[in-house]
Amino acid sequence: MSIVTKVSRRDFLKAGAGLTLAVSIPSVFANNKLKAGGPGLAGSAVEAGNFAPNAFVTIGSDNTVTVISKHLEMGQGVYTGLATLVAEELDADWSTVKVEGAGASTKHYNNLFWGAQGTGGSTAIANSFEQMRTAGATARAMLVNAAAAQWKVPAREITVSNSVVSHAKSNRKATFGELAEAASEQTVPGEINLKDPKDFKLIGKTAPRKDSTAKTNGTAMFTQDMKLPGMLVAVVAHPPKFGGTVKNVDDKAARAIAGVSDVVTIPSGVAVLATNYWTAKKGRDALNIEWDLSTAYKGSSEQIAVDYTKLLGKRGTVVRQDGDTESQFARSERTVESDYHFPFLAHASMEPLNCLIKLDRDSAEVWNGEQMQTADQAAVAGVLGLDPEKVKLNMLYAGGSFGRRANPQADYLVETAHIVKAIGGKAPVKLVWSREDDMKGGYYRPVYAHRLRAALGKNGLPVAWENRIVGQSIAKGSPFEGFLVKDGVDATSVEGSSNLPYQIPNMLVDLHTTNEQVRVPIQWWRAVGSTHTAYATEVFVDELAVQAKQDPVKYRATLLTKRPRHAGVLKLVAEKAGWNKPLAPAGDGAKRGRGIAVHESFNSFVAQVVEVTVQKDGNFKVDRVVCAVDCGVVVNPDVVEAQMEGGIGFALAAALTGEITLKDGEVQQSNYHDYPVLRINEMPKVEVHMVQSGEKPTGVGEPGVPPLAPALANALFNATGKRIRKLPIGEQLKA
Repeated sequence: MSIVTKVSRRDFLKAGAGLTLAVSIPSVFANNKLKAGGPGLAGSAVEAGNFAPNAFVTIGSDNTVTVISKHLEMGQGVYTGLATLVAEELDADWSTVKVEGAGASTKHYNNLFWGAQGTGGSTAIANSFEQMRTAGATARAMLVNAAAAQWKVPAREITVSNSVVSHAKSNRKATFGELAEAASEQTVPGEINLKDPKDFKLIGKTAPRKDSTAKTNGTAMFTQDMKLPGMLVAVVAHPPKFGGTVKNVDDKAARAIAGVSDVVTIPSGVAVLATNYWTAKKGRDALNIEWDLSTAYKGSSEQIAVDYTKLLGKRGTVVRQDGDTESQFARSERTVESDYHFPFLAHASMEPLNCLIKLDRDSAEVWNGEQMQTADQAAVAGVLGLDPEKVKLNMLYAGGSFGRRANPQADYLVETAHIVKAIGGKAPVKLVWSREDDMKGGYYRPVYAHRLRAALGKNGLPVAWENRIVGQSIAKGSPFEGFLVKDGVDATSVEGSSNLPYQIPNMLVDLHTTNEQVRVPIQWWRAVGSTHTAYATEVFVDELAVQAKQDPVKYRATLLTKRPRHAGVLKLVAEKAGWNKPLAPAGDGAKRGRGIAVHESFNSFVAQVVEVTVQKDGNFKVDRVVCAVDCGVVVNPDVVEAQMEGGIGFALAAALTGEITLKDGEVQQSNYHDYPVLRINEMPKVEVHMVQSGEKPTGVGEPGVPPLAPALANALFNATGKRIRKLPIGEQLKA
């Protein structure tokens, strides 16, 4: 349960320096003393009269509290969450708090779970919880000490509330701004106290988001908003098949277009540079390119499905083996077997990829929705022949990502770097991908196939379980391979299956990795491996419950007696959904159905109940989704609710229609007309319920996604008796 009890000054400095902070986490509430540390930053790059006790907080003489966010704000609410942690311990007036994105700095801003700076894996609040609270508490202590010194009173008699420091006995008060300069002269205290949770004023409460106003009035800065003097806009023509290269280019027609300044060949294709996007696009459209496709990937989605089905019949690399499944299957009188298939999925973020780079003689500056600072900084530096510290990254807002901007190859940043290098740095270059570029550009959620088998005992519960998985490895060949791939197994391919929570005495999970056969660029997609493992396992468990003629909730609960947090969200969602009450009937021959699923991802536990209405012609509507989430300490309930709602909508779009298909190696989809995202009128009613918990906080950006599709499929079965074993659902109910 909890958070750090004590952290030495040296350890806090390490945390601020971005090194992995390994401390024991016995109880957040037992002993809230932490040792903070590091000299105040006043006197370095801080304006006179301001106070910056560490890399995360600056207090201005105007009373403004600026929180520096090491994590990217891409719609998930991290700016609000991190500011809440600081403001809580600082006792700051929320209206005076603002947030700025940090630059790239492995010295100050590493993700403490990774040892590198970046945002992803729903880790932002989890890895920052103690760090940001400690930063705020440190600043508070120094403000108090400054007031005590000025007023010549004991520090213990001073109170702080809403950015005002007070001493009741002498009736003295001062704002943070009035004390800022004096506080900057204080020594950082060797030990500080963190609040007892019963005294929280902001954590656990809803506070207005810190990015909403700017995004509403148009002042929020995204990459597309950036303009530099003399800047050129670049658009790239990419090969029509993955692995293709440029053979010949006729660029005469492109260069003849007014406003086109350059046409350059780079490793990923041919870039046209112009004074604006539309001119650059027209120039690209005028190019006559001969592509070398001799070594390009020419496979099709149909053939991938055939090949994967064949592999489902062969033993793969063993991931988990408990007991003896073979002997159980040999003697069992009841066995169940099902295959499940999942397509490539695009990220389809609202903001397509873009990046701006300015190259000087011995340095470079980058502006973009920056998600993986350490890796991206190194990749850009490598292209430009610079030391990484000579590449400055400016982290702007991102209009979504869902994993795409956390590309292990830093693909679109590298592309921009190649372009600006090719023109000799004569002008800043902003690369802009169109929606079509983004949709056809690769780096999808991989295709996967699952085969599940179970042997049931006399009580209907599984005595043996086998799960075979076939698909590409995201980590293989990437900078993350060293710690994500062990003994040939990519942890992201099997998460959710390898750690199946159900109590089954005999279990086998194995994996076929297909990177050599399928050469389509892939990467993480919101909730990564759990996007397919949750579906396969939760639909299959539902099948077992039906075979056993048992209620799906009670069946799961019986298998989760040793997993209290899984069982807790399962119970909560069933109660809130009215699981034991009949659904209201539908008219005109339509049928109603209800389904459930529970899954753990990123150390958060989510259960969902989906209610559907299916018409006689097979058309259906998702009426209601009830969601229960256990993410430990809730920092901001509104943000948690929003992320569950957003994850449900994102997952529903993928379940209904999400599919990238290949024909002779070419991607068939290009935009939202043939890769639909959920429309507002398609969004069901959503209810979110949070488990009150004292456990350390975990992520919410991704865990709302995995349970939706299996709960939906189970609801459709409940209504129609038809199992959906292949996604997307599409027109399958009409077949």
